[in-house]
Amino acid sequence: MAKMTGGDALTLALLGEGVETVFGIPGVQLDGLTDGMYRKQDEIDLLVPRHEQSTTYMADGYHRASGKPGVAMVVPGPGVLNAGAGMATAYACSSQVMLLAGTIPSTLVGSGLGALHEIPKQSETIEGLTKWSVRPTRAEEIPELVHEGFRQMRTGRPRPVALELGPDLLHAEIDVEVGEPFAVANPVAPTAEVAELLRMIAASRRPVLHVGGGVRGQRAFDLLAALAERLDAPVVMSENGRGAIDARDPHALPAFALWELRDTADLVVSFGSRFLTPFGQQLNAGAARIALVNVDPADLGTPRRPDLAIACDATAVLEALVAEVPAREGWGDELRRLRAECDERIRERVAPQMAFVDAIRAALPEDGVYVNELTQIGYVSSYGFPVHAPRSYVWPGYQGTLGYAMPTALGAAVGSGGRPVVAITGDGGLGWSLQEFATAKRYGIPLVTVLFEDGRFGNVWRIQRDTYGGRFIGSDLVNPDFAVLAQAFGIDFTEASDADDVRAGVERAIAAGAPAIIRVKVDVFPSPWSLIHERH
Repeated sequence: MAKMTGGDALTLALLGEGVETVFGIPGVQLDGLTDGMYRKQDEIDLLVPRHEQSTTYMADGYHRASGKPGVAMVVPGPGVLNAGAGMATAYACSSQVMLLAGTIPSTLVGSGLGALHEIPKQSETIEGLTKWSVRPTRAEEIPELVHEGFRQMRTGRPRPVALELGPDLLHAEIDVEVGEPFAVANPVAPTAEVAELLRMIAASRRPVLHVGGGVRGQRAFDLLAALAERLDAPVVMSENGRGAIDARDPHALPAFALWELRDTADLVVSFGSRFLTPFGQQLNAGAARIALVNVDPADLGTPRRPDLAIACDATAVLEALVAEVPAREGWGDELRRLRAECDERIRERVAPQMAFVDAIRAALPEDGVYVNELTQIGYVSSYGFPVHAPRSYVWPGYQGTLGYAMPTALGAAVGSGGRPVVAITGDGGLGWSLQEFATAKRYGIPLVTVLFEDGRFGNVWRIQRDTYGGRFIGSDLVNPDFAVLAQAFGIDFTEASDADDVRAGVERAIAAGAPAIIRVKVDVFPSPWSLIHERH
């Protein structure tokens, strides 16, 4: 036992879990924690953005680039609410993010007396954005609850967790043993279900492998490629499954290819995907039998109608299959033809966007991280940007969180281990996070931001033009002079007029190793949606 404050105990527990960086903004309810971090500042960094929403975005980006849990810290009330968008995005994308949320003094919680930053039912608000959350009532509970939070993130479905921490607990003097992290067993594939899946694969002539965000990391990346090679089977990547297999692999196909394969496939095996359309129906696999593998049992039931459902970590099942599946003839030339057709369709329908996508891909190293925003180039990137390495593609999943890209990319750059990071954004989305260029400058984070400026919420504007007879409302923007803005922040700025300029600008910015903005003035692009939804 050692005497320390609750804030000291929390800091030591984080260090025991391998945490090196906390993305947070200090405040009076957190003073006991930040004081504890001060005493360990040679071992743990407090990286302070300029908006509370960025704390959780950055923690999410850090996790997705590094594979390690990201930690965010905010004050109660408005701090928690501001951090909510990042928590919702992390929840949608199954990211390991721990939120350290302050509370009002523990004795006042729920009293409604108007304490500073008090909001009704804060715990319930946090609960809706997390897999697991807790508010300790004694400071002595803090280390064990930190370790339990990390165990929760590392087992089952990896979603955000939260600890609510009162200032009285963080300042309390306690005698406590911080202890070691809780052991986490490697998941083991269930023998009987894997045997049934092997029989289904052996009986199929034209199997399709479908992958979602649950197939992550180098081990899964290698196993999936090996299984596809053995079966000579197409691998269809959902938008959240980008990077599960190298896009150059001859078996790799974009999400919309499932609509082409469904007429001839006799088995679809989906790994780590919710296997739903954006409208909540099971993906259409035609007459094919369906096997679903997902660590979350909730993603195996209604409205899905699988012939086989395996509630298990997707990587563990992939490993078991690779150990047993023999090499065989598969789709052969038909798969090569379909790959060529998909690429041709993309380039025919959205050639203007793809020119910029190709330029950034050419400038970014194979393992460089690409953070995709909901902008005109971003919609196309969700199926057109070739991802070559695991943990190198980041997007907001089904939350569709506008404005998340730049702060998320900052966190990714902190966690990338020196790999270059490029974020794309539009002038609409960038308006959410302009202030974080100050964060990039302060900490020397070498993020390259490619800004596509059209003076509008471009997708909204195009829909109002094409669907609503040009009845425009709320879709036009007034922007700052971004060149002057960059100068004010001390950020390198490049004006690009075409895709070649963008490629050259990204290459220069990566070589310089400093934060940079590359601005491209564009008009509203052709719609990408017919390519994706024409057969839904």
